[in-house]
Amino acid sequence: MYDPANQYPYHCWGHVLYHFDCCPDYPCQNNPYLWGNIQLKDYGPEPFVININEATKLNTNFRTALWTGCHLQLTLMSINVGEDIGLEIHPHLDQFLRIEQGQGLMMMGTQRDRLDFQRHVKDDDAIIIPAGTWHNLINTGQIPLKLYSIYAPPQHPRGTVHVTKPEEDHDH
Repeated sequence: MYDPANQYPYHCWGHVLYHFDCCPDYPCQNNPYLWGNIQLKDYGPEPFVININEATKLNTNFRTALWTGCHLQLTLMSINVGEDIGLEIHPHLDQFLRIEQGQGLMMMGTQRDRLDFQRHVKDDDAIIIPAGTWHNLINTGQIPLKLYSIYAPPQHPRGTVHVTKPEEDHDH
């Protein structure tokens, strides 16, 4: 734990780092953030801290589950230019999206063929999708659209990795 008398106030617990001003001399080798080699895998349900912006931008998979617990899940997504998440609905869960890179068109509605809520989204935008809402996100930019998604409760099996959208479509 943090000790003001200690010039290296870091506490490591498995892959968790509680202080980000890292000193390379401090031996916390189990922390992927500290050593700059973030491993994109499912760390749930253990306590976890990560630079979410960096991890999201490093992800090249269509979807990577980064943390899955009993009541919440964090996934990273990379949507290629001109591609989309795909029209979907989650009847029993709320979803939060945060754009970290790129731009897109977010569409939502109460009916599959009536997505009358439309917004252009870009870096730093947050999107809330209430349970029971049809939605789709299209990459309208010139670079991959990088975002993370929080589902409550979890939507995908622990450890889910879909390298491409067709691979994800095949699993459904």
